[in-house]
Amino acid sequence: MAKLYFRYGAMNSGKSTSLLQAAYNYEERGHYVLLAKPAIDSKAGRAILSRIGSARDVDYLIGPSESAYDVFQTHRSEVQQHTGRDISCLLLDESQFLSESQVNDLLRIAVLDDIPVICYGIRTDFQTAAFPGSRRLLEIAHSLEELKTICRCGRKAVFNGRLVGGEFVFDGEQVAIDGVEVTYESMCAKCYLRMSGGRLNR
Repeated sequence: MAKLYFRYGAMNSGKSTSLLQAAYNYEERGHYVLLAKPAIDSKAGRAILSRIGSARDVDYLIGPSESAYDVFQTHRSEVQQHTGRDISCLLLDESQFLSESQVNDLLRIAVLDDIPVICYGIRTDFQTAAFPGSRRLLEIAHSLEELKTICRCGRKAVFNGRLVGGEFVFDGEQVAIDGVEVTYESMCAKCYLRMSGGRLNR
């Protein structure tokens, strides 16, 4: 039986790079994969963009109200019709933005269709609260793997600090895609607590 995987880490822990490497490894061996991400992630348009400069367009976006199972089956059928081959793996970036029901759909793909599903994302937002998609993945994924990175102080980073105009903020909406005004920094617990004045969660 195939498995549902969740590979998580703080910002800048190499998640997108790892996803693109996984896709390359499958395809180098003659397999077909599908790449997807939630449509809410508008940072790079339809692309998955790693910090080291690698990029690749996803095969499809998952809308907030779409069935992740149904949209996968549509694109899977297209590959089968054009190639006569089946999909060997589904790779998802920014999976924290999925809904709980969409994560349930991913488990169905792995278990019922016997196709590995590998999700990449962050566990918590800038207030240290779990994203709905990440929470559900932590609950039901067969395999959990932490991708590690470091804080500016050199300790292991576990949290994500949000900066607006270069200043740390600890109030606001859960989702704010990083760009010109909003940026993020991976932080250890000690540095996070120092910058937040001891605040955790909401």
